[in-house]
Amino acid sequence: MALHITGDDAADDLLTQSPLALIIGMLLDQQVPMETAFAGPAKIRDRMGTLDASTIAAFPEADFVELFRTTPAVHRFPGSMAGRVQALCAAIAADWSDDAAQLWTRGDPDGAEVFRRLKELPGFGDQKAHIFVALLGKQYGFTGDGWREAAGAYGEEGSHRSVADIVDADSLAQVRETKRAAKAAAKK
Repeated sequence: MALHITGDDAADDLLTQSPLALIIGMLLDQQVPMETAFAGPAKIRDRMGTLDASTIAAFPEADFVELFRTTPAVHRFPGSMAGRVQALCAAIAADWSDDAAQLWTRGDPDGAEVFRRLKELPGFGDQKAHIFVALLGKQYGFTGDGWREAAGAYGEEGSHRSVADIVDADSLAQVRETKRAAKAAAKK
């Protein structure tokens, strides 16, 4: 299944083909538009010449921050987010044999186990883990038992709450409207 998140065919193809790109995009999805966050892995790959967890983890920290800062920036907070991506990649390299997909494939895990594994990663709290389980189940072919329950409200069929629900420009607009309405309700 092809992902359509960024509006850029090459970036979306990388997300579709590379589990590491997808999980890095999810990590970057904070305080920037979703399209910007999920386009980040393509910028990293283009600037480094590779997208490999071990290579990213071992890259000199100052050089990786500069790579994030280069225009167009990977993220609006290059220093902190570069560090988070390197910490995430170090965990994937050390704990998951340099293969992000093992988070949801090793040992045929159910949804609750994938959620637990995600929460152990640097930068992944409850909400990010729920959304990523939903993304895996709705668009990435993950069929582990109980994935919808593990995704919480983000796993509901027909919802338009997160990146897990974006399949085209119309669904992106629906997700944006749901988020806008939630922010407006929270202000009241």
